[in-house]
Amino acid sequence: MTKITPAVVMKLASVLVLGTPLLLGACAPVVAAPPPCNACAAMDRANAAYALAQQAENDAQAARAASSTMYQRTLHKGY
Repeated sequence: MTKITPAVVMKLASVLVLGTPLLLGACAPVVAAPPPCNACAAMDRANAAYALAQQAENDAQAARAASSTMYQRTLHKGY
């Protein structure tokens, strides 16, 4: 097994940094030019993204409340 040294870490990082764009670029399909801008479609996409962000925020707040409740229960079990 190879001993992990700073030189090995740097070599791996350089391979990842330099090689990833080449690999991703080689596999990426050719994308056609986007259609002309449509303000209504852009607004719909923005509203959908906003609704998704609100849902994610609500989920995060619910998870935080649940974890806080669980933490409080572990504190009370110690007595």
